[in-house]
Amino acid sequence: MSTTTTTENKSFEITKGINGLEKVILRETHGSSVEVYLYGAHVTSWKNEHNEEMLFVSSKAIFKPPKPIRGGIPICFPQFSNLGLLEAHGFARNRLWTIEADPPPFPSNVNDRVFVDLLLKPTEEDMKIWPHSFEYRLRITLGPGGDLMLISRIRNTNADAKPFTFTFAYHTYFSVSDISEVRVEGLETLDYLDNTKNRERYTEQGDAITFESEIDKIYLSTPTKIAVLDHEKKRTFVIRKEGLPDAVVWNPWDKKAKTMADFGDEEYKQMLCVEAAAIEKPVTLKPGEEWKVRLELSAVPSSYFSGQLDPKKVLQGA
Repeated sequence: MSTTTTTENKSFEITKGINGLEKVILRETHGSSVEVYLYGAHVTSWKNEHNEEMLFVSSKAIFKPPKPIRGGIPICFPQFSNLGLLEAHGFARNRLWTIEADPPPFPSNVNDRVFVDLLLKPTEEDMKIWPHSFEYRLRITLGPGGDLMLISRIRNTNADAKPFTFTFAYHTYFSVSDISEVRVEGLETLDYLDNTKNRERYTEQGDAITFESEIDKIYLSTPTKIAVLDHEKKRTFVIRKEGLPDAVVWNPWDKKAKTMADFGDEEYKQMLCVEAAAIEKPVTLKPGEEWKVRLELSAVPSSYFSGQLDPKKVLQGA
């Protein structure tokens, strides 16, 4: 049984989560909510006003450091993928972040919104594997309509005048009714790198992305809005992003799912990752420079037209 502590900031609560890990709970007056673990600054729950869960977290997720949490919204920094000395997808997602009580001003309207500001700085161990000083500030905001917004600000604080370079992704796991009933709109005709084929480059041919086998693609030069349409739930997720040119679409399908210890054999059917990212062209920051990006997620009822979902209404009205 967890105990809840209310901080001076009335917009969130701090409580104990799984295995005693601290988490922050944001609640909006109409009933929507968000849960964020300080371990990884990891959003693990986003519920609408009807208490329906929007994010997928595996029933086998290991909420125990140093293992990252499987599902929700892991933060991939300072790298996306598995390269060099760094662990897969970087170390931000399995470090303990702190709540920042008095952060620098964020250029966002906070009226009628609840939010929490989190901060990550490198440890001595981090500096051994990635020798750069930085400050990573993350604001997680829940809007009055239940929209979820994440604003990341990464600053180079190196004292030796050295720049650093990184790649990045918000590795969002959406909860879906059945992967075979889902389609993604907004990425048609775009080039992508196929991670299942050594990142060979192809051009998307379909008029929408549908799913019948493993997919692991990095779409390039993507629009600022992408729609994920769930036919069975009659629900569409709208992804809005700023400063993140790429979008990863991933589902492990059955064979790979069975190789993942923290993922159920059949759970691939109930999830889809569509990730706002900066991968193809790594970001370079000089000392004192700051990089700022934004992700906003919303869920709206899907529209029908001649028996088909009509994503144009969603994208045009978003």
